[in-house]
Amino acid sequence: MGQKSTEEQVTAASPCIRNCCLNDKDICIGCLRHIDEIVGWGSKSPQEKLDILAKCESRKQT
Repeated sequence: MGQKSTEEQVTAASPCIRNCCLNDKDICIGCLRHIDEIVGWGSKSPQEKLDILAKCESRKQT
């Protein structure tokens, strides 16, 4: 059996904290994801999930 790629080995847990409420920009005040990022989370690749998490961290800083 072949080894998994680095991307396949990385798993990112959902940042959801069950405090779901969208602001006027459709950003959840609990996890800081945009509604499109929340809805599509399950079908995102590991790298896409990491990118979203980086965006959430950036949103937290502003």
